[in-house]
Amino acid sequence: MKVTAEKNEKVANMIFASIYPLYLNRLEKNGRTKEELDQVIKWFTGFDQDAVQALIDDKATFRTFFQKAKINPNAHLIKGVVCGYRIEEIVDEFELYKQCRRMEKLIDELAKGRKMEKILRQ
Repeated sequence: MKVTAEKNEKVANMIFASIYPLYLNRLEKNGRTKEELDQVIKWFTGFDQDAVQALIDDKATFRTFFQKAKINPNAHLIKGVVCGYRIEEIVDEFELYKQCRRMEKLIDELAKGRKMEKILRQ
């Protein structure tokens, strides 16, 4: 599937605080923990637990979330399909959408029981 400007804008305006609990619920149902979720987010964005909580409290959008993030230099190693979109085929014009899908891919891998070393591309 191709990303559209409308889809990119819709994701950019989503509130991170409304999505984070969904990530957490999915992981906890699969036997993973909040600490593991926070570890993955920290690896990908550079945000520690306090920074994540501040973004949640501020009701930051994904646009703000990714503007403030320091994306890991190994993020380009995150490949695959998420929600019908092949990450490596998302054009640079939609960088925010690509980053969001990369983070979701990491969370999917965590939920599916993949080892942390592999998730963190070590």
